[in-house]
Formats: sequence, structure tokens, C-alpha cells
Amino acid sequence: MDSIVVVDTEEELITEMNVSNGALVASIACDEPGTARRIASELRAFKVGINAVRSRRDREETFGGIGQSWQGCFVGGTYLVHAVTQGPPGERLFGNFPDYTLLPEKR
Repeated sequence: MDSIVVVDTEEELITEMNVSNGALVASIACDEPGTARRIASELRAFKVGINAVRSRRDREETFGGIGQSWQGCFVGGTYLVHAVTQGPPGERLFGNFPDYTLLPEKR
């Protein structure tokens, strides 16, 4: 389900899109790619589609979240292997936990 909210400024759009303090996925439709990228960089969403739908089903990517949208380890590929095996003492898993958030570098 998509929600459409009418706003007057970019700042108001970003505020409305970030109202939940973290989303798993978000999408922006915009005729100006530079504007869309700038807005996307301000969103508290784990995945942002620009003129494209993003989904939890993007199998080649990790699945996680920021804010209150998802808690725990990121899963998928090597992240799943790390989440279900015992690593070295003090190892921090990629994920969103009550005491820390560790995000993988963006490709």
C-alpha cells in the first residue's frame, strides 16, 4: 500500500517520510534525478527506490532496517551466516540493536 501526502516543500516531504523514525523501504518518484537523490539521502529508510519500486524481495541485497522498523541482525547472504554462527569474542553483527546500530558500507 502506498500513501500519498501533499506537501509544500522538500523539507516537509522529508519530515513526513521520516515520521515513523525508520522504514524498511521507501520510494521516490521525481522527474529530477538530482532532487530525488538528495531527498533519498535524507530518509531514514534502509532501502530507497528512485523511480523504481524497492522491496524486501530484492534477494541480492541484505534485509534490515533502521529506527523502530526492524530490530536485530541483518539477514541474507553472508549476514545470515554471521547471525547464526558463533564468531570471535566481542564481534558486533551488522544490524539494529537496542544498544548499537552497525550498517554495512553501501555499494
